Amino acid sequence: MTIFVVMTGTVYKSTGSWYTVKTLNGKFYECRIKGRFRLAGIKSTNPIAVGDKVEFELETKNNTDTGVIHRIEERKNYIVRKSVNLSKQTHIIASNIDQVFLLVTIDNPPTFTTFIDRFLVTAEAYSIKTVLLFNKVDTYDEETFLEVKYLASVYRAIGYECIGISATTGKNIDQVKSLMEGKVSMFAGHSGVGKSTLVNAIEPSLDLKTKAISSQHSQGQHTTTFAEMFDLSFDAVIIDTPGIKGFGVVDMEKEEVGDYFPEFFALKQDCKFNNCIHLNEPKCAVKDALEANEVSYSRYKSYVQILEGEDEHYRTDNWDEA
Repeated sequence: MTIFVVMTGTVYKSTGSWYTVKTLNGKFYECRIKGRFRLAGIKSTNPIAVGDKVEFELETKNNTDTGVIHRIEERKNYIVRKSVNLSKQTHIIASNIDQVFLLVTIDNPPTFTTFIDRFLVTAEAYSIKTVLLFNKVDTYDEETFLEVKYLASVYRAIGYECIGISATTGKNIDQVKSLMEGKVSMFAGHSGVGKSTLVNAIEPSLDLKTKAISSQHSQGQHTTTFAEMFDLSFDAVIIDTPGIKGFGVVDMEKEEVGDYFPEFFALKQDCKFNNCIHLNEPKCAVKDALEANEVSYSRYKSYVQILEGEDEHYRTDNWDEA
């Protein structure tokens, strides 16, 4: 005998074809979607993402429970990037996020400002708070440490919280945990920046797999294959994500890109033209600030690259984009 029950829950894990959904009573169910669901005008390669609130029909057959998802509740926000294989499509990394912790390392592997800025622009577009975590501070020599301090000063000056941490020694981990309490937090960054090590430091019982950095290419070896949500012991929820090599900005008109650079947006009213895009227009407040060293050159460079459609590297380590 087959029994059908309609239930609601949150997607905790997606493997491309199956979704692990947690219901309000704390039970987990393996769910799938109907084939036609993918064709319902959804442009992303993954119609359902970790963090989505869904409604599904639970089917109990031969003492086995499986669900069929038939509705997604409206998302309050999401982090989206260009698809790896299909450049005209997007890939939703996660949805319904309270904040993102973007892990940054100066080397081993290097995190470039173009990547940081592209990520921040996307988060700003959906009003998602981002905290920059400068990891592996215990391994830096004096010169590298000064570089970290300079980079952190650039982002602090425009309103981003920056914290120097060490996932291996535990430096400032309590500060990160205090920011996470009562929130859904996503951890993101390149492979090898220490996401899984940090999650293990925050919640050792999770025991996520970690790998050493490839010495040949100074790149992280991929460990997390799919985005996954975890409930933590101190009233916090975390979404761990696969390492991202590049971040493609999507769905933005040229006229609005500058609005997602907070320091540019603050100057916009002082430009001569209200539709100024801060390139070649006369009496541009942003260009004037740049010349006066009041705006970071690296930030402006990232802005121009996004505006001109220059691709950063879109390929990721192992995103599932079936």
